[in-house]
Amino acid sequence: MRRRAMTKFSVARDIRLGINNLMLHGLRSLLTMLGMVFGVASVIAMLAVGSGAGQETLQQIRELGSDVIIMDSVKPVAQDKQQQTTNILSVYGLTYRDVSHLRRTIPDVEMVVPVKIRREQVLLGSQAIAVRLVGTTPEWFRLVRRPLLAGRGLSPLDEERRSAVAVITEKLARELFPLQEILGSSVRVGGNSYRVVGVVQSAEVSGGEVQSLDENHDIYVPLATFRERQGDVLVKWSVGSRIVERVELHQVLVRMNSEKVVEKTASSLQRLVDYFHKKEDVTLQVPLALLRQAEKTQRRFNIVLGAIAGISLLVGGIGIMNIMLASVTERTREIGIRRAIGARRHQIVLQFLIETVVLSCCGGALGIALGLFLPWIITQLTGLSTVVTSASLILSLLISVTVGIVFGLYPAIRASRLDPIVALRHE
Repeated sequence: MRRRAMTKFSVARDIRLGINNLMLHGLRSLLTMLGMVFGVASVIAMLAVGSGAGQETLQQIRELGSDVIIMDSVKPVAQDKQQQTTNILSVYGLTYRDVSHLRRTIPDVEMVVPVKIRREQVLLGSQAIAVRLVGTTPEWFRLVRRPLLAGRGLSPLDEERRSAVAVITEKLARELFPLQEILGSSVRVGGNSYRVVGVVQSAEVSGGEVQSLDENHDIYVPLATFRERQGDVLVKWSVGSRIVERVELHQVLVRMNSEKVVEKTASSLQRLVDYFHKKEDVTLQVPLALLRQAEKTQRRFNIVLGAIAGISLLVGGIGIMNIMLASVTERTREIGIRRAIGARRHQIVLQFLIETVVLSCCGGALGIALGLFLPWIITQLTGLSTVVTSASLILSLLISVTVGIVFGLYPAIRASRLDPIVALRHE
């Protein structure tokens, strides 16, 4: 018990002694800490930028649904070149027969949502608002979950009767009907009028590489009504030429009954598409696979950014080693006196290690404070999204302590190995 008490007293005394030695050279200690301060702050800031860079894309992928497979119609390149030279009808993309095949042959399918899309304009006084006219089934609103703010969604009866009704997004509703009742009003799109029966919350569409299922200026109408009024053939006029395209469905959304079967079903769907679409006019997008790939890419990105920022921590550690080696030279006589009166080598090592750990810990704490402030500055100045995670804070502090111990160990061992007689003679 007495030996344990003496050991605790000795450690406490060494800690006080180490702190007092640092305080004697306050400016030098502060300048030494700056390397750790900026090193820790740069690690936190870089990781915050890296996390923020992928957050919007990851969130957008998650909103698509991990149990959803998206099939899109795409125009074959060869057919596009042929149409430019011969001006013939171009037929490509998904068909209603594809939907039937999906429902009959693919197991574990919970929902199949066919979609027709056309870009149109809605006149508002002398202005024209670009909108996206979406023909779909009532299941769309079960798959793309947007809160219903007013009225109702599309119903199976609307599809059966081919009713001229529409559900519009909140942002479009505010632009079209700023001072009048929205529900029951008519909106004219592409020469056809639709009665507004519901308003859904607008999508928070952000720039990114991931396709969004909905947009801020969407008008949703029953698929049967869309097909009856708009048809499957689209004629595009340009200077001196005409482009004629026939696309039955622009998109088909497939929801599985379990996330576990998504990747297996995607392979089956790809084989089905390859069999019925020889000219490669249909693409598959699997949000679950995209999510995993995006998360993997972000982890790699964070590692690279952290490694780059970690170089500054290395520089800070070299600064600590340099100043401690100078301190050993300056205090050679002091070390000799301590050794002469009975101090052991491990006590000398502990004394110098305490000083380096105090320097690195104080520098790490100040670096964390600066690291919390830097991402906010970056966001305000550049508009980039930044996310500071608790893992980056803990990692930075642990690295700073480790750097202090590693780079302080050599000067401490060198001090402990000084010969007491030689040290006492040192001038």
